[in-house]
Amino acid sequence: MRKIKEILHYKWGLGLSYREIVRRCGVSSGAITECLRRAQNAGLAWPLPDIDDAELEARLYPSVKAGSVEMRSRPDMRELHAELRRPGVTLRLLWEEYFAANPEGYRYTQFCVRYREWLARQKPWMRQTHVGGDKLFVDYSGKKPVIVDRETGELKPVELFVAVMGASSWTYAEATE
Repeated sequence: MRKIKEILHYKWGLGLSYREIVRRCGVSSGAITECLRRAQNAGLAWPLPDIDDAELEARLYPSVKAGSVEMRSRPDMRELHAELRRPGVTLRLLWEEYFAANPEGYRYTQFCVRYREWLARQKPWMRQTHVGGDKLFVDYSGKKPVIVDRETGELKPVELFVAVMGASSWTYAEATE
């Protein structure tokens, strides 16, 4: 509270610049701006009324009452997780859809943080034991990659075949037209 009183005294009492207050108090200009904004919102003026530090803190940092802040619409994490499995779907795309439907919802960073926290709490571990040479896992890659024909410069879509040995994780891939 001492720093806050100093900032208010320097700005409102002495009329010093932000740069000078930063130099004298050793705080950032952002902290000074926030302090002055809170003081104005609390209806304080210089000289400060005769109040103790606890009262000043209560005025500058009022506690948020339960139920007074509207809960943000939370996305359904299971649905997000299922959608991310579809080709071409990204977390950014899902957030844009969510935010269009919920303008007061989470911003992109918080949306990603909440999804990753949820994902970390999931336990999708599945232990498999593979005997060498016993299993070969085969699949096509999904979206077709494109190869450039060296002679004509034509772009040719190809199927990408991928095979992986279960025990050693040796991988084989082949592109076919």
